[in-house]
Amino acid sequence: MKKILIATSVLAVVAGIAMVGGGTWGIAFTYKNVAQENITTPSDALIPGVSVIGPLTLKIQADTIRKHTLNTTGGKVFAEMPRQIPQLDESGTPVVDEDGKQLMVANTPRDMWITATTLITALNLGIISYAFSGLVLFLGFVSIWIGIVFYALSKKY
Repeated sequence: MKKILIATSVLAVVAGIAMVGGGTWGIAFTYKNVAQENITTPSDALIPGVSVIGPLTLKIQADTIRKHTLNTTGGKVFAEMPRQIPQLDESGTPVVDEDGKQLMVANTPRDMWITATTLITALNLGIISYAFSGLVLFLGFVSIWIGIVFYALSKKY
């Protein structure tokens, strides 16, 4: 029994050290990659004018991008807008071809959602990366603690 407890304690501590290292690396990696983008929250953000580097500021920036995009599209999301809209002349009249059919053009506000979705997704992945790395770091400390407890138990047997 004593050998099993000692072997388990060593494995738990080694695994814990690896997880602490991995979690720390994940947080540092995410921080470095987000910080190098030099993003600052806009003046109308929940917390204006701060560098976007941590999970809170990543979330604030993602929410602000969504708000700006909704303002531009009149409150409509990608799926609620048609892919093409009628082409208008300077006076706002639809342009027709020689057959009398309306000419259609790309719906620019709908296309904007592609960019907005890409940015929001990247920011949310940063949040998930921080959360996952934090969880791994926490589990690493728990594993080290379990290894210490198992080692202490091995001394009693």
